[in-house]
Amino acid sequence: MKMNQQAEVLFNTGIQFENEYNFEKAKRTYAEILQHIKDEPLLEKVRWRMEDMDGLIAEKTIYQRIEENGKRVLTDIGMNIAENQTLMDILMEADAIDFDNETAIFIPLKRDYIDSCLEQVPRQMPGDPGLNTFGTGATPPFLKRATDDELRAASHDEYERITQIVGEQQDVVSIFSLPVANDKSISLFEVAQLMEKRFSGLKMTATNRMSDDEVTFLKGKDHWVDGTSLITSLAPMGTMVEPFLRSARTGNNLLLLDLTIAGMSGGGSPESLLTQIHAQVMFMMVMAQTVNPGVSCIHGGIPGVTEMGGDLSYSSPHQPLINAAMARVNTWITGFPSAQSGGSTSLTDVTLQAVSESELSRNSLRKYGVHIVRHALGALGSLNFFSLEKFLEDCERERRSKQIFTESPKDRGVIPMYFPADDQALAGIREIAEKGNPKSADHTLKNVDSFRLWESTINAAAKKKLYYPQLNDTVIEIVGRGEMIP
Repeated sequence: MKMNQQAEVLFNTGIQFENEYNFEKAKRTYAEILQHIKDEPLLEKVRWRMEDMDGLIAEKTIYQRIEENGKRVLTDIGMNIAENQTLMDILMEADAIDFDNETAIFIPLKRDYIDSCLEQVPRQMPGDPGLNTFGTGATPPFLKRATDDELRAASHDEYERITQIVGEQQDVVSIFSLPVANDKSISLFEVAQLMEKRFSGLKMTATNRMSDDEVTFLKGKDHWVDGTSLITSLAPMGTMVEPFLRSARTGNNLLLLDLTIAGMSGGGSPESLLTQIHAQVMFMMVMAQTVNPGVSCIHGGIPGVTEMGGDLSYSSPHQPLINAAMARVNTWITGFPSAQSGGSTSLTDVTLQAVSESELSRNSLRKYGVHIVRHALGALGSLNFFSLEKFLEDCERERRSKQIFTESPKDRGVIPMYFPADDQALAGIREIAEKGNPKSADHTLKNVDSFRLWESTINAAAKKKLYYPQLNDTVIEIVGRGEMIP
């Protein structure tokens, strides 16, 4: 084999190391090529990749710290479960509580118990649709109707039509997550039966309003996940404790949801936000493994960001960034199956801008690399509405985007996100726990500009270097308009 051919093989090995998130090995591989090869076209490709390696290595180090600090939230700060006797009894019986810890604010867990439980979480997901897969979800309270402005949930007849149309788009819909609330003409269980009938791929519903017999409908079905939650703001949600435990004990595939919002219910910096979410999802994993060892758990950390005024914003360019970073914590570090949120908009009407914002968000998530993304097809108004009209338009655009991305060069490597380090993330979460509200924490105030500064760094890098210019995304759109900081 000629020297240049050997170098091409070595370069492809470097790309493979990147795709396995082993950036240290990728860097050494590229360095070897640069040392021995003189072929300029190949050297140009290698330099293109080499200049990103230090950034990717640094980014991975932060995600490793998020993983470690997430566990330290559970051991050093604890969860505020003292008033929930059900959870306390379960953990005390398992000898999981660290009663020797006198500095924790709430109820701390033993580190070896946490690690033991997390080791039991399967890393292979039944019915896994694969990386960069998008679908419906969020269960908005209102169905957006083209000819009727009245705000109400979907009826039986409307759910018949919704499930039929979604079933016809299975080439782009990878998860059919409960798309909209149902009215009294159809039960949640009946909705699930329609979804089962019309859609063969991965499906998600919530079972907290189902009977004990109905909950078992999901048991043993690889292509169903049970969306549930337990913890918010470091404390249990009283109404969710029994439904959560029932789903775990039944053995359903669990999607563990956490919808913490930066500066509102969680830390103000990107790192503190992800650390808190990760800790809360891991606590749910610990509880699930305690009552049913080996039960399937999907990390459903969904970090949220706000707009001026404090409302949740799916039009914010920060929304796909922070959700892509949450996905990387799992795809790069933990190995947990992961489902995040994105590909939507804060706009409430089906307009060109609403559809375009959603497309740009999906493309950003796709380029950075995610696992499963819900809420990406048909949602409006920061998840308050579902529209079949928008769903079909989203599907058509997603079809084109998938094709463009599939045909794109495979030597672009992994795009760095320049995730901002926050050495005070754990201390910030402790301060939130002590003061009882992120809005009262000095750490939150000190990080009020952290998302904007992170976005500025990404935009500045994109102005110099684009990876998939043929596929528009949130960053390219902003840079193209000359708005480095919107």
